[in-house]
Amino acid sequence: MKNVSKKSPSMLLMVVLVGFPQISESIFTPVLPQLSRALQVSAQTAQLTMSIYFIAFAAGVLFWGWLSDQIGRRQAMLLGIGVYLIGNCGLLLAPQFCWLILARLVQAFGASVGSVVTQTIMRESFSGVRGAQVFAKVGAAMALAPALGPLIGGLVQTYFGYRNVFSVLIMMAVAALLYAGASLPETRVVTTGQVNGWHVIKRLLTDRTVWIYGLVISGINGILFSYYAEAPFIFISHFQMSTVQYGWLGMVLAAASIIGAMTTNYGAPKFGAITTAKAGLVGALIGGIGLVVASAANQLWWMVGLIFIVFWGLNTTLPVVLNLALVGYEDVIGTASGLFSFGYYLAISALTYGMSLLHTGSISRLPLYIVMIGGVMALIYGLGIRSKTV
Repeated sequence: MKNVSKKSPSMLLMVVLVGFPQISESIFTPVLPQLSRALQVSAQTAQLTMSIYFIAFAAGVLFWGWLSDQIGRRQAMLLGIGVYLIGNCGLLLAPQFCWLILARLVQAFGASVGSVVTQTIMRESFSGVRGAQVFAKVGAAMALAPALGPLIGGLVQTYFGYRNVFSVLIMMAVAALLYAGASLPETRVVTTGQVNGWHVIKRLLTDRTVWIYGLVISGINGILFSYYAEAPFIFISHFQMSTVQYGWLGMVLAAASIIGAMTTNYGAPKFGAITTAKAGLVGALIGGIGLVVASAANQLWWMVGLIFIVFWGLNTTLPVVLNLALVGYEDVIGTASGLFSFGYYLAISALTYGMSLLHTGSISRLPLYIVMIGGVMALIYGLGIRSKTV
């Protein structure tokens, strides 16, 4: 497939820009137990740093998606990273938990630009099977980045203290700002006339296919970040892993994301993107059921292996649904991406918060939650989207 735009950014730049928001979320996970002790809040309250992230993230994708249609992808990206940098500075300087939450909101609002604007650039640059393959490669980074977050956070906390995790985020923001400033081209196609936001909202709300894809994307990311919210209390508190050992478990998710992307690259051209996505959801559901059994048996390494299967399946499906979700909205892709992302990030926030409500210290709660969400996704997508070659 030909590129739609005359200028296309490098794949490495896309990986960096889509990855830093994901690392910013998961780097918190190994420090949650320490954070709750240091700031004298409960485990459930500490988990608010996870769910609250997506509320501001949802507002951010709505704003940055709209702004990118007004002033261009490049300028919107640079402004968003600047806001993200300010939020990271606030995290480092926060004297109390309430100030940390406020800084977390600012951080998430800025970080969201890396999700919505990067996906907008990709959607207007690639389509069809080629689009699915590009999304698979960048999607691997979207899953690999949060997998690296716990390892980075665990190492930094162990050797430098939990507050220096925020120093790492500041350095990451500066690096992303400099890289984007030097290398990101403008990909927006200039058109005459203004985008009618209310018309786009109406189109999205009445589009059954958009709803199905939005629910599946929400479910996949809801499982991912529910895992990151709950896993420290399973592996650190229950199984007595160190924060560094827990961080290395992120490599299991990293491997799952890479193999999932490879599965999509192979399966989409051969069997069709939709069939490949359905197979991924079925695999994730089977892995989730096995995970329930392993948790009931209190088997650490069974759980680790089955977590790999769950996230392999999810990362096989995610690139396809991200690529196909807004087919037909190319004329208003920035605004449509922002509105669409706003909806599913609100749902991700609700699902992550749901995990914090279910938290009791039992290691079976997360596996049961995964099976519930996975079953709903498989049913909705399996019945709602017909397989075809795309």
